[in-house]
Amino acid sequence: MNEFAITIDGLEKYYGSFKALHGVDLKAKRGEILGFLGPNGAGKTTTIRCMLDLIHPQGGTISVLGLNPQAEPEAIKARVGYLPGELHLDENMTAQQIFRYFNRLRGNRSNWDYIEELSDRLKLELKTPIKNFSHGNKQKVGVVQALMHRPELVLLDEPTGGLDPLMQQEVLRMLAEAQDNGVTVFFSSHIISEVQAVADRVAVIREGKIVEVAETASLLHRSMRQVRIRFQQPTEAEELFKLPGVELIAKDDDLGVLLQVEGDMDALIKTLAKYPVNDFETERTSLEEIFLAYYEGEEDK
Repeated sequence: MNEFAITIDGLEKYYGSFKALHGVDLKAKRGEILGFLGPNGAGKTTTIRCMLDLIHPQGGTISVLGLNPQAEPEAIKARVGYLPGELHLDENMTAQQIFRYFNRLRGNRSNWDYIEELSDRLKLELKTPIKNFSHGNKQKVGVVQALMHRPELVLLDEPTGGLDPLMQQEVLRMLAEAQDNGVTVFFSSHIISEVQAVADRVAVIREGKIVEVAETASLLHRSMRQVRIRFQQPTEAEELFKLPGVELIAKDDDLGVLLQVEGDMDALIKTLAKYPVNDFETERTSLEEIFLAYYEGEEDK
């Protein structure tokens, strides 16, 4: 079995004269959660739609679960759970009717107890017509239909859009549980905190180009920290500022300094042991701050 659930090479897509995707290269390993992060209009939805043959690319190749979407779209859709960014449902049907309809399309593969379990966790009323649902409740219907047949791969386009914070956390727990059961999860988002919470790796797309693919933990590890030190007495600690990766940002007074530290903290802490320290605070740069550099086009950061 191929170790990758998704392999995309040189994907190009035009809308008229506008080039939406500029040779996207991307792979998702089987059993991982891959966050697809980028601002609105970066190409996230276009990439996902090409994976399902909902739109046709002008260049490049795609393999989903070892299949070519353009040659075998039905076979892929039978094994994939999909939540579109803009979900359209029959307003006169109830959630229960929607789920029964999708279950028939998929050959009655879903266990109804499991559908009810997912619905209960999301506090979704099954017998209320969709036309009476809020945007958030419609989104819950979309989440359940994507997961209810226990697919091998789920492709989710902004899965927590419109949900309140408690329900956002519940959806993320569902994705983590799906991964525990061997499911590959590929989800696009512009909400960086949720990507940081569950994704093993992150792919960043900007203006139709992949600008970074990395493990979430490694991105955070290489990020900057701000360190505030308060000494017990006036102290000249010039050697601290000369350590590799350490930069003096400000001196509060004779007792305090603010440093920026890149990389490992070991050398700073060992050197600091020589000094009478009253207080030591550290704050890591967030994933959001790291990716803002990409969004602003400052890739060299």
